[in-house]
Amino acid sequence: MTTTVLLVDDHPVVRSGLRSVLDTDTVRVVGEAATGEEAIALAGHLRPDVVLCDLRLGAGIDGIRTTAALRRLDPAPAVLILTTFDRDAEILGAIEAGAAGYLLKDVAPEVIIDGIRRARAGETILSPELAARVLQGMRNPLPKLTDREVEVLRLLATGAANREIAKALFVTEATVKSHIAHIFTKLDVDSRSRAIHVAQQVGLL
Repeated sequence: MTTTVLLVDDHPVVRSGLRSVLDTDTVRVVGEAATGEEAIALAGHLRPDVVLCDLRLGAGIDGIRTTAALRRLDPAPAVLILTTFDRDAEILGAIEAGAAGYLLKDVAPEVIIDGIRRARAGETILSPELAARVLQGMRNPLPKLTDREVEVLRLLATGAANREIAKALFVTEATVKSHIAHIFTKLDVDSRSRAIHVAQQVGLL
């Protein structure tokens, strides 16, 4: 039985390389997309069995939001993430969005082909290490920052002072101080440098 696949990656060279190793007797690449928006439109038209999707897709929506949208289609394709990024927040986010599995781009072609087959069959594709990290993440959920708190955190990471953050976000310094206090509480830290470090560790930055 041939499994049809849609490739989603913003690098044409990567898509070309994947097509060359995936087009086999059991896998047929039926389309390519460079953005999440393009992937959703093509999937609705081509109806692939599996979408092989990167996490970082340049401008537009990322792989996690693309996965969630793809899984809302009828019929919904299985989505297999293939990426170079292995931060806990991204792995857990992809699985929560409905991805069937998560593979890193340094795996052998036969592992990807096997993953595609298993994704179509409804199986979960995760290495033992990644599976353990997903389970740990579910037991200890990542702190949930608001969109504005994330904006403040990103500006903190640039070294911006409270006054500069307030000016950039068109709010008062008192508001910025309040956001920073909430960030410290949620991340369980007591300094800006520690907040930035923890945020990077868990994939918030």
